[in-house]
Amino acid sequence: MKRLLSLDFMRGLIMVLLALESAGLFDHLFKATEGNILNGFFLQFFHHPWNGLRFWDLVQPAFMYMAGVAMAYSLHKQKEQGLSWNRSFKKILKRCGWLFFWGVMDYAVRKTGLSFELWDVLTQLSFTTLVAFLIFQWSNTRQIMVCIGLLLLTEILYRLTNVPGFDQPFTDQQNFGNYVDLLLMNKINHGGWVAINCIPTAVHTIAGALTGKLLLQKSNHKLRTMIIWAIACLIIGYGLDMAGITPIIKRIATSSFTLASLGFCLLGLVLCYWWIDIRDHKKNLAFFTIIGMNSLFIYLFFEIVGHRWFNGYISAIANGLLGFIYTPELLSQTIASLCIFGLEWGLCYFLYRKKIFFTV
Repeated sequence: MKRLLSLDFMRGLIMVLLALESAGLFDHLFKATEGNILNGFFLQFFHHPWNGLRFWDLVQPAFMYMAGVAMAYSLHKQKEQGLSWNRSFKKILKRCGWLFFWGVMDYAVRKTGLSFELWDVLTQLSFTTLVAFLIFQWSNTRQIMVCIGLLLLTEILYRLTNVPGFDQPFTDQQNFGNYVDLLLMNKINHGGWVAINCIPTAVHTIAGALTGKLLLQKSNHKLRTMIIWAIACLIIGYGLDMAGITPIIKRIATSSFTLASLGFCLLGLVLCYWWIDIRDHKKNLAFFTIIGMNSLFIYLFFEIVGHRWFNGYISAIANGLLGFIYTPELLSQTIASLCIFGLEWGLCYFLYRKKIFFTV
């Protein structure tokens, strides 16, 4: 079974972008371009405040979608090795357990003490991965029906539950997702994120698994099938939004957002698969694949170590050294962010050379 290099590249690209964001680079570039046309470009590297869709809103869907594609390839390999469903299930259950654990740990330690939160992408992924695995052997039609059911369930929960104070389906801080967070965590996310995003975004992982199975087939119509589904998802997603039925809101993963973002994910993989795996443009991928092959490690590193210590430490050193020569503050901060990213990439390169890969 050939390795899907386009998937390695996409995973690496996502992790590079997340590492740059964690290092603060996009904040500095956004400030540096205030008042000119590039400012609108760098605005795309921030989440939309509510109703709308920016490039950065596609990162988490792509992460979950790629996890589904990778799972299809992994399960295919396990089947070739003769692993039973029970053994595969135990492996997935263990993986989901670790994803949930690290997702909770990501936000567990605060200056005010310990905290229990379920908004991290890894926590969400632990649920979506398990759902995608449990229905993996079902027919494509039945899996698509499950996806439709998950989106309809999301609509029902937001529209028909009518909990006092949380009966505004698409209003921040007053929707059913906020109510569930109060029940689960006794708190509401001030940014509008909700834990039950895992229900609609399971569609991303299921769709990724379906895509993986399609790419494993010997067919000449793979890309055409993916493009058709991508266009359908985009039309329905944006159609629901423009018709005023269901707005595209990433923070509560509305059904329209889920479909629209899935359409972009499909098109992204189509482009990468065509360019890398079909046209055989495999040069210069190492920069991305090196960091992508240790995606879990580097994500936890810049989320836990980076935010709490590493970023500030390296920034202090870089800014201090640049202080010996006249360097504008914004330029100094940008260079510091690039130093942080460079060291994180170098750490991944060291692990790559030593053939050390952290997986769950």
